[in-house]
Amino acid sequence: MLNENIKAIRKSKGLSQQELAIKLNVVRQTISKWEQGLSVPDSDMLISISEELETPISTLLGETVIETEIDNIKAISEKLEVINLQLAQRKITRKKCLHWLLISLCVVITAIFVTLVILNSPYLGWDYNAPETAVVGVGFHALEWLFIRLAPIILIGAIIGIFLTHKNK
Repeated sequence: MLNENIKAIRKSKGLSQQELAIKLNVVRQTISKWEQGLSVPDSDMLISISEELETPISTLLGETVIETEIDNIKAISEKLEVINLQLAQRKITRKKCLHWLLISLCVVITAIFVTLVILNSPYLGWDYNAPETAVVGVGFHALEWLFIRLAPIILIGAIIGIFLTHKNK
């Protein structure tokens, strides 16, 4: 069994006897003798073979290794299924994050709007003769002006986004 397994695994890794021999620091004839069952590698060499072929020693010593194309296709399809599930989960997570981000944006815009209504533009009563209050007042007025014009557009877009990202059960 060892001889058949070494040969099958070597071939499945795409290695020739010569390439494996070079990696193990032995002559090609030694690999040939192992694969024909004329000799057996010692325990240290068995460990080296296992490392070079990236195969557990138990597999080398175990039952015959047969890799069929059907098993490869099945393994690939199982891996693809796992990847597809992970991608679907990631998409759902992103959609939930976007949904809650849009809800938060609506809450923040509403809170700022309510605050501006309650404050009733306090900077309008400031003394603009002092340069510090004049600069701050103009800056505050510019921010409020920009907010009043952009907030409704952003709010409507966020509400539409909330409905589009809402999970239908």
